[in-house]
Amino acid sequence: MLESALYVVATPIGNLEDMSPRAVETLKAVAVIAAEDTRHTARLLAHFNIDTRLISVHEHNERQRIDTIVHQLESGASVALVSDAGTPLISDPGYVVVREIRKAGFRVVPIPGCVAFVAALSAAGLPTDRFVFEGFLPAKSSARKQYLQNLAAEPRTLVFYESPHRILASLQDMRQVFGGERVVAVARELTKTYETIRADQLTELIAWMEADSNQQRGEFVVLVQGVAKEKSPEADQRSIEVLDILLAELPVSQAAALAAKLTGIKKKTLYQLALEKQAEDE
Repeated sequence: MLESALYVVATPIGNLEDMSPRAVETLKAVAVIAAEDTRHTARLLAHFNIDTRLISVHEHNERQRIDTIVHQLESGASVALVSDAGTPLISDPGYVVVREIRKAGFRVVPIPGCVAFVAALSAAGLPTDRFVFEGFLPAKSSARKQYLQNLAAEPRTLVFYESPHRILASLQDMRQVFGGERVVAVARELTKTYETIRADQLTELIAWMEADSNQQRGEFVVLVQGVAKEKSPEADQRSIEVLDILLAELPVSQAAALAAKLTGIKKKTLYQLALEKQAEDE
């Protein structure tokens, strides 16, 4: 017996074989499936022989559907929330529903599965230890470039979604803001027949895409390599000599601060070195 709760169910982003057995069983067991597009979800359900009742929950009626879902939960029934593809709420409707259902005191259960940007990160070859997901960029070029300018110095890998009719313009704006040498990966049609993942410097990537209009089709994940942080120079022999002279006349903190100004080495580095020197002298 399925516990009364709102089940947030991930569905495939392309390949139907990626549908998990748990997702199938959950969609069969709930009383109602709240879908972003009932026609799209109906085709998915038909493939897996699921005949659960569907209701629509999209960006235009999300708030209005909350009462319907709450009523189902109050009656002891269970409800599933799905989007057209992937995990609900990730650049898709559902946040308002989940927030309000939790506020109403009902349990929300994730049924995990596909997420397009996670799939792209796993195969693009860009750093994945730290990244930031930015969703879709603004539609207009001026707003898009301003948005990108605010991210120009970001050290983490940047992750975006983009549509086929804006992908080339977005990459061109990135080149203008980030420079043509920035490494970017595009992942299109993930898990589908024409899946393509390509990483290159922006100038080369744009030329490749302009040369083949087929590469401008489909749904895209765009990953931008972050800006490498410059390492602070290590204390060299000259810096150590300057620090030694200043330590003979000044307290540690003042000596480190003045040595930093004279040598360009970080005060923190010189301060630690000064403490080590004092410890050796004791």
